[in-house]
Amino acid sequence: MKKKRVWLFVLGGVSIAVLAGVLVFTYVIGKMEEGLESLKSMQIAQIDLSQVKDGVYNGSFEQLPLKVEVSVTVRDGQIVGIDLRKHQHGKGQDAEAIPGKVIAAQSLQVDLVSGATYSSIAILKAIENALR
Repeated sequence: MKKKRVWLFVLGGVSIAVLAGVLVFTYVIGKMEEGLESLKSMQIAQIDLSQVKDGVYNGSFEQLPLKVEVSVTVRDGQIVGIDLRKHQHGKGQDAEAIPGKVIAAQSLQVDLVSGATYSSIAILKAIENALR
């Protein structure tokens, strides 16, 4: 009889722990989805490169599960290099072509990478943050 109570107690504790884990997991996934959806409505600023002094500027942007860190090199009013130092993009597609597009256009107003909308926006926001 005592063993039966112990097993019921253990089983109850395990059940509560599993339920709590499921609830936390569901909450976190929901917050990630909300954050990613908010990226779609974010505006990318137009930066006047003639107002940016020569130098190397670091910028970052994070919206779970995305994390981007960049170094942007500006010389004579032009972006001459963008080093994508960190790009965590979760299960989504990467958008490694965005820095090259920005350099070619000398603007943050570039087409997003198809299938990598969230990553494209995150990289552009990191570049924008670097140049601000």
